[in-house]
Amino acid sequence: MYRKVLLCYDGSREGRRALRQGADVVVCMKSDAHLLAICQSLVSSSIPEAVTPQLCESEDSRAQALLDEGVQWLRDRGVKAEGSLEYGSAVDCIANTARTIGADLIVLGHKNRGRLARWWSASDEESLLERVTCSILVAASDE
Repeated sequence: MYRKVLLCYDGSREGRRALRQGADVVVCMKSDAHLLAICQSLVSSSIPEAVTPQLCESEDSRAQALLDEGVQWLRDRGVKAEGSLEYGSAVDCIANTARTIGADLIVLGHKNRGRLARWWSASDEESLLERVTCSILVAASDE
């Protein structure tokens, strides 16, 4: 049923839950997996005088480590996975990546008013549900 699954991951507890549930779907459906790590850029919100090569390098290293962690976790569980790293609006990154890879299913974590709530909407007028044409599995918090 699902041939290409987009797993959204940010290293949070909700992101880890989505990763686990998404991996289960990928294994059961014998799907291809694509892990998307989304990071909010520290550089873009810094004052120009605060942006240093060290800040940029640190941010890139942190983001790459996040992606590598998720891809390795999937591979350790027998899931063949590729990954990509994006900076910016989660709604834009998820919608664009889903379209680019031809995702049948997007798996993401959510916690009410939490850090991952940004995945649902970049503004009051625009939601992820309105931007994609594939199914979405939400790994909701137990809370």
